[in-house]
Amino acid sequence: MKHVTLTSIEKAIEKVDHLEDDALDKLSETYSLAQTNLLAYLMSAAIEYDNEQLEGLIPYYFCLISEAFEQEGVKVNPITEESIDEFEQPFFEMLDAYFDNEDTEILESFCDQPTLTQFMSMEISTVDEDGSSLDDETATQVFIVTMAMIALMSRNVKS
Repeated sequence: MKHVTLTSIEKAIEKVDHLEDDALDKLSETYSLAQTNLLAYLMSAAIEYDNEQLEGLIPYYFCLISEAFEQEGVKVNPITEESIDEFEQPFFEMLDAYFDNEDTEILESFCDQPTLTQFMSMEISTVDEDGSSLDDETATQVFIVTMAMIALMSRNVKS
């Protein structure tokens, strides 16, 4: 398994954060069309959590993480509803073990993308350049949703 590197994450951030609105919409549409089931699954979390802020953050992290895979040259097969269904139970069991033990190795081995996992851990706990930060509940929700995305993408990498 090829891992997404910090260099690829930094390139993805540079690209996504500096796109004009039209270009960002086009990039978002490209990734959305390639992974319709995954995006629908991720967006359903915002509805389940009843969190409008999460609803706004999911598309950003969807583009950012998708672009990080792209920058690394890691192609991902379209994620099916069946693969999502098979994934959910083991994912929630892993989350329980992670939150019970606060053992990052559990998370990193499940997601099989240690650098992306570490990046998201830092991302949700760091104050932005403008001084803003996520409330604890939203930060936890962003973390859970992005870990699901990373794990599903990692499990569906083209060989």
